[in-house]
Amino acid sequence: MDHLAILRDELAVFQRCLEGDLSAPVEHCGDWTLRDLAEHLGQENLWAATAVRERRGNYEPQPTPADIGPWFASTAAELTEALTADPSAPAWTFAPPRTVGFWRRRRCLETLVHRWDAQHALGIAEPLDPALCADGVAEVLDMFVPRQINLGRMAPMAAAVRLTATDTGTSWTLGPGEPVAAVSGTAEDLLLILWNRRPVPDAAARELLRGPLVP
Repeated sequence: MDHLAILRDELAVFQRCLEGDLSAPVEHCGDWTLRDLAEHLGQENLWAATAVRERRGNYEPQPTPADIGPWFASTAAELTEALTADPSAPAWTFAPPRTVGFWRRRRCLETLVHRWDAQHALGIAEPLDPALCADGVAEVLDMFVPRQINLGRMAPMAAAVRLTATDTGTSWTLGPGEPVAAVSGTAEDLLLILWNRRPVPDAAARELLRGPLVP
């Protein structure tokens, strides 16, 4: 999967959303508007670019200009340029692998979710690619959940949940032991459930997945 090529595409789609109503509320991001979401994603673009180029994670956000569109485009260009480096090259990251490739995947999947947020805020949400969503589910289970537990942001799971993507034929088990609950749906459904964008349909699974599974 070419995460860098997909990232470029997703950033471009997000950029087009900024031609819409920047005051539109973003339903699943507290009291944020679309402008706030663009500022968040743009600052994270610069954070990741700094992590790659300077191998440090202490980037200090700078004030954003009133005209958010051109600024966001510049952050996208800076990020994608930084990520043209060899994916096996070392970089500062907050989880393994400590490589540029980590950031290619991480920024691709982060942008995917926030692109959906932006389009959802404008009432124009488009389908997400099933294979990319399955990759996003794997990232949550393999990286984010253990990190959330290690940082004390969520309690260790008391039991396991089986997740099944009906469109890709992929299944995962999250938690210890044999699954005691199950959630099935498209890979998009599962990704958005894990990112708290859609409700968990099963009551037993809902209790086990209360997390927060992601930051």
